[in-house]
Amino acid sequence: MLTIKVITLSALCLTQHSIALASPPKLELKYFDARGAAETSRLLLTLAGAEYKDTRYTITPGTMAAPAFLAAKESNELDMNLSRAPVLVVDDEVTIGQSRTIERFLARTLGLMGDSEVEASLVDCITEHCRDVKDAQMKKGFSFFTRDKTDEEKATAREEWFSEDMPTMLGKIEKVLQQTSGATGYAVGKQTSYADAVIFSLLGDGMGADDNTSSLKAAEKCEQLTAIVNRISTDERVSKWLQNRPVTKF
Repeated sequence: MLTIKVITLSALCLTQHSIALASPPKLELKYFDARGAAETSRLLLTLAGAEYKDTRYTITPGTMAAPAFLAAKESNELDMNLSRAPVLVVDDEVTIGQSRTIERFLARTLGLMGDSEVEASLVDCITEHCRDVKDAQMKKGFSFFTRDKTDEEKATAREEWFSEDMPTMLGKIEKVLQQTSGATGYAVGKQTSYADAVIFSLLGDGMGADDNTSSLKAAEKCEQLTAIVNRISTDERVSKWLQNRPVTKF
């Protein structure tokens, strides 16, 4: 009987130690005062209700200069991302670079990569499909940053993208979701994942209201994609975050 008590006490101590080790890390996300390459990470943190420091480098209007960013480069704070932003600082000790690496780290740490290695691979697969869509959109060449086209040429490319190219690609992703989803509004299984966040970022959180409207119209025949966007946008934490986040041009 004594042995059983000792084992139980040892198990209790081990459990308490494991809980201590599993305590959430201290996080600081460093990026410009913009959505850009850091907004999906901010969304993941919001979905998980995680605390973090949101350090933003202010961009001077009209010049695109960011003095705080330059100071961070010069002080070697951004070395892990080749002197670029974003970076994620973990427990004031380790700095992680590359935006998608940061996203995957957060997804794993915050429990947003599914319930198994197989589900994690499916989540990863879907996020890469969404990346293909974003890459194709950039190649289409109608964004704010495109400099080698006239406004008329951009307008034509934009119309082609949202009416033809994007619906075709989204239709293919919808077929994937028909195999991976376990419930309406979830990309993989029956719980919120990194894939849901990326789908919302792609279709419901573009550079402006016009892009969001056009993206959702392109997805109008994709029931699962639309359901995911609707579910994430109405999440209590996300809706509050969307209302209160800084208003930026991009």
